[in-house]
Amino acid sequence: MNSPDPLARFGEVPLFGLASTDMTAGRPLAPAQYGVGSGGANTSPQLSWSGFPAETRSFAVTAYDPDAPTGSGFWHWAVFNLPVTVTRLPAGVGAAGGHLLPAGAVTLPNEEGQRSFIGAGPPAGTGTHRYQFIVHAVDRPRLDVGPGSTPAVLGFTLHFHTLARGILEATGVFGGATGDTENH
Repeated sequence: MNSPDPLARFGEVPLFGLASTDMTAGRPLAPAQYGVGSGGANTSPQLSWSGFPAETRSFAVTAYDPDAPTGSGFWHWAVFNLPVTVTRLPAGVGAAGGHLLPAGAVTLPNEEGQRSFIGAGPPAGTGTHRYQFIVHAVDRPRLDVGPGSTPAVLGFTLHFHTLARGILEATGVFGGATGDTENH
């Protein structure tokens, strides 16, 4: 049985509420959350969170597919230094350029080297993938992670500065945005 916290093996922290009007935990992603190459729109989902510790000083948001056939998963999105006053992100805020994010927020390059959200696109024959959207409550206002760093470096830094996290995990399959799921 999977832990409700996919990062618990690195040290458990309290969980807080994370919700979305665009996706439901354990259910398939909406077509908009798939990549353009898979018939989607590369639209980051709406997210809102509450119940985080009072000591929180900023937030980071990551989107990760641990089931990608890479040996190391696939980072779809990594944003940090979100002000503590931000407790919701509208759909599409992960667009290229980051101009829709609050001032001071930093978007790291995803697996395709883009500073944006990239939607799901499981290859044929790889089954159902999990897409883990995680909001990390951080113990400092700014993390000292270089803007050219990888999401894995951010994850390493978050290991030492996360007070709590909110988790929303959805699923995706090959052809999910177009309805062609016969080949998964």
